[in-house]
Amino acid sequence: MSNVWVIKDAEGNVTNACIKADETFVAANFDHYEAYVEPIEEEASADVLARDWRDAELKNTDFIVPTTDHPQHAAYMAYRISLRGWPSTADFPATKPTL
Repeated sequence: MSNVWVIKDAEGNVTNACIKADETFVAANFDHYEAYVEPIEEEASADVLARDWRDAELKNTDFIVPTTDHPQHAAYMAYRISLRGWPSTADFPATKPTL
């Protein structure tokens, strides 16, 4: 038996998303309610995790773009190009680009 409830108005609109009380109290004080069901978080797919990693790598290498005199500028720029193209390759998401 649930101790957490969603309170609704007569049209079914949620007025209180989560109230903790026993059902006797809720039934005595509210006309429309239902048991609160905890949302199930879906696991992120390999594609989503890979894109998140790629986005972080691009952000972490943003500093190199305006630093044209950096000794590894060309390597970083090539890495960033491979990161951008990676999702459209046959290796995605199994094999990550490397610097």
